[in-house]
Amino acid sequence: MLYRGEHAFDFPAMWKKGLAVSGALVAISLVALGVGGLNLGIEFEGGTSWEVEAPGASVADARAALTGTGAESGKIQTVGTDSIRVRADTDQAADVVEISARLAEFAGVDPNDVSVTSVGPSWGDQITGKARNALLWFFAIVAVYIAIRLEWKMAAGALVAVAHDIVISVGVYAVFRFEVTPATVIAFLTIMGYSLYDTIVVYDKVREVGGRLTVTGRYTYTEMMNLALNQVLMRSINTSITSVLPVLSMLVIGSFFLGALTLQEFAIALLIGIVVGTYSSIFVASALVAWMKEREEEHRLVAEKVAADNDSDGGTRRVLDDDVALAGIPAKRSPSATRPVRGQAAQRSDRANRTQQSARPGQPPKPRKKKKR
Repeated sequence: MLYRGEHAFDFPAMWKKGLAVSGALVAISLVALGVGGLNLGIEFEGGTSWEVEAPGASVADARAALTGTGAESGKIQTVGTDSIRVRADTDQAADVVEISARLAEFAGVDPNDVSVTSVGPSWGDQITGKARNALLWFFAIVAVYIAIRLEWKMAAGALVAVAHDIVISVGVYAVFRFEVTPATVIAFLTIMGYSLYDTIVVYDKVREVGGRLTVTGRYTYTEMMNLALNQVLMRSINTSITSVLPVLSMLVIGSFFLGALTLQEFAIALLIGIVVGTYSSIFVASALVAWMKEREEEHRLVAEKVAADNDSDGGTRRVLDDDVALAGIPAKRSPSATRPVRGQAAQRSDRANRTQQSARPGQPPKPRKKKKR
């Protein structure tokens, strides 16, 4: 019904509730970031990480085995179902060797089977600085492009929606203590691109709709935005579904069955971002642009005229079917337009096509040879 245009949602009526939900999620995310902060990976904080396969071992057992090494107070966690990961703020060679030997004895393996990764704090600072610079450049370039391609109000709405998506996505990591790694940062940058894609699709459609309906003077900008959202809704749903399915496959199969932790870190961020990005393009970016556009002189006068002519408070008016066609819905083609060509007409068309194909570019077709009697 949505695809055929037989049903439409009243999105402006849902914007207040949507913005309330967004405000609550942003507040929770900011509180979580301020109180607990992010669980940064070793790539950002520096230190040494050990990982060893120890089926059935618990964190408490591993901590007890590391008593007196300096790593017992570090971060110890299970990875998958059969591995133990230990992270400590040390880079002394003697300490690294001792902790590796303790973990090998605890797991019953050779010390060479213990995976050791050491990262200096300066490298983590470089990664953090580059990620921050990439984010700032991204915002600046996107703002300039949208302002030139569309208008500055739409650029502002898109940037607010992207910031909304990033804050909530990072807040989920802060609340559930997911580890933030370089793969997570890459996923966050990917999230911004996806969120912008959905938002630009909505903006482009409302610009097309507004360009044709504004001249009628019968519809407010909010009503035109509602029509645009309903027209692109199925595209957004289909895009989200086709994006979520491979991410879920990567999360379930890659991380839980194959034990690839990097896939899990990347997939969780992508999954959160896709869902939040689809939501923000409808309930944040669109609502903000409609609010700003309604305050322009042209749209304000139309809104006052519509309010004076219509006393009903039954929600957002729907655009009339004739005006919907005017706004860009293609009319159905008549049966004659798709009727196949048969008989002598088909033969003449086929001969004409062969004659045209036999001609060289820029030259008339060759004359047909007469048959000898």
